[in-house]
Amino acid sequence: MTMTRRIRTWRRVAEVCQAAVIVGLPFLKINGESALRFDVPSLQLYFFGLDLWMEEFFIVLIAVIFLSLLVILFTLLLGRIWCGWMCPQTVIADFTSFVDRVKYKGIAEKVVPYSATFVISLFVAANLIWYFVSPYDFFPRLLEGRLGDVIWWFWIVLTAILFLNFVLVRRTFCATVCPYAKLQSTLFDSRTLLVAFDPRRRDECIECMACVRTCPVGIDIRKGQNAACIHCAECIDSCTGVMMPRRKKSLIGYFFGQPGDRGKILRQNVVLIGLVTAAFLAFFVYLLYTRVPVDMTVLPNYSFQPRINSEGKAINSYIISLRNMGRKDLDFKIVVQGNSGMARIVPDGTLHVKAGYSKNIPVYITISDVNRKKEVRSITLSVVSADDDTLTVTKKANFIFPEDE
Repeated sequence: MTMTRRIRTWRRVAEVCQAAVIVGLPFLKINGESALRFDVPSLQLYFFGLDLWMEEFFIVLIAVIFLSLLVILFTLLLGRIWCGWMCPQTVIADFTSFVDRVKYKGIAEKVVPYSATFVISLFVAANLIWYFVSPYDFFPRLLEGRLGDVIWWFWIVLTAILFLNFVLVRRTFCATVCPYAKLQSTLFDSRTLLVAFDPRRRDECIECMACVRTCPVGIDIRKGQNAACIHCAECIDSCTGVMMPRRKKSLIGYFFGQPGDRGKILRQNVVLIGLVTAAFLAFFVYLLYTRVPVDMTVLPNYSFQPRINSEGKAINSYIISLRNMGRKDLDFKIVVQGNSGMARIVPDGTLHVKAGYSKNIPVYITISDVNRKKEVRSITLSVVSADDDTLTVTKKANFIFPEDE
C-alpha cells in the first residue's frame, strides 16, 4: 500500500499546475505565433513552432492515436488518477467547492458563490476560445467592440453551459455520463492502481463515517469498488485524520490491485501496449522531424500539348503548384533529373513564394535526345530552396515524346 499524508495538498499542487498550463499556453508564443492554436479561417494548426496545414493532418492523426494509446496505458497502470487529480471537471469543481457549501441554503447565501462561479465560467469559456483566437487578438477586439457575432455567441453559449455544469451537475457528471469513466471499467485488470478499503483490517474500523461524509461523489468505499469513485483520495485523508491519534495507518489507501493480492505491475498487456505507444510516439516525432514546409504538386499543362520543335527537340509543359507552409518567404530553383539530353528549363531563374501562399507556375522542359522507341520517359522534378539546399521537394512526372509531324 502507498501511504501518503495530506494527499489533498499534492492534489491541489497538481491542479494549480494543470490550470497554469492550460491558461498560459495560449499566451506562449513560439516564432511569433501561439504555441498551440487552431486557426479556423486558414484551417491551420500552430503546434509548438510548427505550422500544420489541413493537408498535413495525417500527422495530427498519428498524434491522436498516440494519445489514445497513452490514455489506455495510463489507465491500465494508474486507474482513475486522471479523474481525481487532473481532469478539468474535477479541477474546476474543486476550485468552486464553495458551491457545495451553500447547496441547501437560501438565495441570499447563494448570490456570492454563484456569481463567483459565473465569473470563473466566463473566464474558462474565454480560455477555450483562445485556442482558436489568439488572446493577443481577442482582447484588443473585445475592447474595440469588434469581436464578431460568432465569437460572442460561442462565448455566451460556452459560459452558460459551464455555469450550469458547475452549479447543478458538478461531480454527478463523473459518476454518471462521463465516457472516460465508462471506458475505464473495461481497461482495469487485477493490478491496476485503486483507492480501496483494506478488508483485512475491517475490525479496526470504528464506523465514524468520515470517509463517507468527505466523498465528493457520495459513495461508501468500505463496500468495495464503485464505478462512481474518481480516486480523489479524500477518503484516505479523512481516515488518516481519524486513525493517527490511535497510532494506526489509514484503513483506505492506494493499492495496485485489491488489498492483499500479489502480482506483477509490469504484466504482459502493459508491456505490449507500452511498446505500441512508444512506436507511435517515435513515428510522430519522425514525421515532425522530416516534415518539409513546402508542398508541391505536378500536373500536365493541358493547354500546351507535347510537341517536337523545329530543332527536333521534344517539349513538354507542366503546372507546378508550390505552397509555402512556413512562416517566411522562400525562393526556389527548379531542377530536372532523369535524362542526359536535357536542353532547357523555362523558367530557369528563382521563384518567389510568400509565406502561407500558393503559386502555380507553368514550366516548359525541352529534351534533345528524342527516342522513338520509348514514347514515355520518367523524369524527376525538384524544387530547391535558393537559401537552403537541404530544403528540397521532389516529384515524379512522365515526359511524352510525340511523333514528329
